Amino acid sequence: MAETSLRVPSRRVAKTGVEDTGRLIPEEVPVALVYDGSTHAVMMATPADLEDFAIGFSLTEGIVASRSEIREIEVVEHENGIEARMWLVPVSGRKHAERRRRITGPTACGLCGVESLEAAVPTPRKVGHVSTTTPAEINKALAAMPPAQTLNIATRAVHAAAFWDAAAGTIACVREDVGRHNALDKLVGAVAVAGLDPTKGFVVLTSRVSVEMVQKAAQLGAEIIVAVSAPTALALRVAEEAGITLVAIARPDAFEIFTHPERIKLAAQPGDGDRQEALPHVISR
Repeated sequence: MAETSLRVPSRRVAKTGVEDTGRLIPEEVPVALVYDGSTHAVMMATPADLEDFAIGFSLTEGIVASRSEIREIEVVEHENGIEARMWLVPVSGRKHAERRRRITGPTACGLCGVESLEAAVPTPRKVGHVSTTTPAEINKALAAMPPAQTLNIATRAVHAAAFWDAAAGTIACVREDVGRHNALDKLVGAVAVAGLDPTKGFVVLTSRVSVEMVQKAAQLGAEIIVAVSAPTALALRVAEEAGITLVAIARPDAFEIFTHPERIKLAAQPGDGDRQEALPHVISR
């Protein structure tokens, strides 16, 4: 498999002087997602965990409904990139062939090739009402993220998506990529392969929350997203519609709940009783 990072020379200029040095930077290669011999998409991605990427992309794009619909996966390196070749079960293969389209895009381009405005923001999958968590658990997950991001420790240039296992009180899996969408697709694939229940924890993102990130989390069946950066207004509207609790701008000292706050079990305040009020609808257009 191709290297995930490369050491390159650089010249550091500081107030104290100039010095020749070097730095690890992440690799970025074209990865073709190929189904039954036909290329469906070419994405720029970090060449790591590509089987997870292929599975997760297939699930979040709705090409398959479960991991079992992919009969075989083969990752093949070429001089100019990598192919993730997948063979689908016959029924899924026929369905995919009927609606196949080509997409070629830059890093994590999730909408290239979409042929209508309606297709750009489809009705999201609605999640269930099983998950709950607490501020203490969210803070534990945030604290566990930095040491788990091994590629980012080396390069300071990649995104991460992780699944926090509430029962174990630890990060069950984390995936990294130059593209935030790719990192989440890899995580979706890893969760599917490991057979984890997405309602028994929550997704943690190191990036901003765009609408595609919410759509992918909804396809996974995750009911809670915790992100260190801010969401877009469209992401909030889709999270509200999907029934997802979206926590963002999450820092060690505070976080903000934007949608479906009932899943976050806050300490009771004087006069609150046992109720948690719904957030006002300030995101409708």
